[in-house]
Parts: sequence; structure tokens; C-alpha cells
Amino acid sequence: MKPLTFTLRSEPEERLDLSGLTPDKLAGMPVAEIAGLTIGLSRRPASVGDVFKITGTDASNIVFAGGSGRFDLVGAEMGAGRIRVEGDVGARPGRRMAGGTLVIEGKAGLQAGSGMKNGRIEINGDAGEGIGGPMAGEIHGMTGGLIIVRGKAGHRPGERMRRGIIALLRGCGDYAGLGMIAGTIVATGRVGRYPGHLMKRGSLLFDRRPADLSPTFMDCGRVDIAFPALFDRYLMEEKILDRPLLGAKPYRFGGDNAVLGKGEIMFPKG
Repeated sequence: MKPLTFTLRSEPEERLDLSGLTPDKLAGMPVAEIAGLTIGLSRRPASVGDVFKITGTDASNIVFAGGSGRFDLVGAEMGAGRIRVEGDVGARPGRRMAGGTLVIEGKAGLQAGSGMKNGRIEINGDAGEGIGGPMAGEIHGMTGGLIIVRGKAGHRPGERMRRGIIALLRGCGDYAGLGMIAGTIVATGRVGRYPGHLMKRGSLLFDRRPADLSPTFMDCGRVDIAFPALFDRYLMEEKILDRPLLGAKPYRFGGDNAVLGKGEIMFPKG
């Protein structure tokens, strides 16, 4: 079967809520019914058929042929299957995602993977602020899954995350892992100010020493433990990196000692 494909007719005139166009929700639904679904957010909202030409039948494999910064909530709450976007997306792609794979070939807006529970998100371009973080009023951010950003990420990636892995392959802005409870953030490239600020547990793994580290982290020197080699192997097996990140005996800083202080920042020697 051919993938269920939504071909963008032209740039949408309003922001779109695409949370209803996931493999879980479209399984077994006739094309005519899909075309009638409301996705616009204006007072006279557009339907799917107004914005997209629909082809294909395999709802477990969805393709958006053409993207837009007005595509909000792409893949939100999906639990299985695959979605690929041939272009940019807007805010909160993969919001509360519980399974499956979301691939964004362009850029992503703010809060990608917000509240994510499981699954895999790959963003080939840059991403906005708050990757894997909570929305206003929520206690914690992502609780599982994997997010890979092959471009540069904005501020506060991994804010209050509890579990899961975030890989940022061209660095990020300030406050990576802000208030982090657990989980792992990997970053290659420059990171901004105060990574790990107020983190309780978890690991921040960098390819270089951060330039602006909070004074409430303690220098633990070089460590000789099994974890760096095991995690390097994982990163290469998952094709996230093509070479080891930490290597043998990386440097370790422990903190944030302004709070519980059981987190860590590690980076390779030299």
C-alpha cells in the first residue's frame, strides 16, 4: 500500500491543528471523511480537503508533502506508526507522543516533544525553545522516548525532563536541562549559559567543556567508569553519532548542589 499522503495545496492562511492526523486516529477512516475533518483555528476554520490533496491509503505511514511553520501539533499523542513531514512544522510537534516515529525534514517550532512519553522524533533542521519540556502549569516535561535535532536547538531543552534522551547535534541555547529530574541530554557544538541549572538528577553529555557553568557544580575530575563507553556505543548503534562522544575517562562535574545535586555534566578530556 502507498503511504497516506497529504500534499499541501498552498501556504495555509491560518494556523492548523494537525493533532487529528495521526496513524492511530485515521486508521480505517475513508478518504472522504478525512477530507472533512476540521484543522483550522480561525473563526471559519479550514478542513483537511481545503488545505491538502489526499492520496494513498496506508494510514500507518503518513507523509506530509510540503510543510509550513503553521503546522502545529504534528504527531501529537500518536502511539504507533510513522509520520514524515517534507518541510517545516510549527509549535509542539510530537506533543505527548506515546510511540511511533516522527521525522521532520525541515525546522520545528517551540516545544517539540513536549510531555513526550515514548517513541522517536527526528528533526533535521533547527528547533525552537523548550524541546521536551513542559507546558505552562505542568509539573514535568518528557518522561521517555528519543528526540534527535540535527540542527541547532533553542533555549531550555529538556526542562524538567524525567526520562528519555535528547540529542542536539549543533548545540543549543541557554539553560539546557533546566530543573532536570532525570534523563540524558547529549549536545555536540556550543551550548549556552548555565547548563544543568537546578538539575536534581540526570546526565548532560557534551563534546566540550561548557563555557559558562554554574558555580554550584563540583569538579570531580576524570572518571574511569563503564557508562561513557556504553553510551558512546549506543549513540553509534542508533546512528545518532558516527564517532565516540566521551571517550575514555571523561571529565565529570556533579550538581546542581543548589538543589539535590545528584546530576552530572561530562565531557571528553582535552
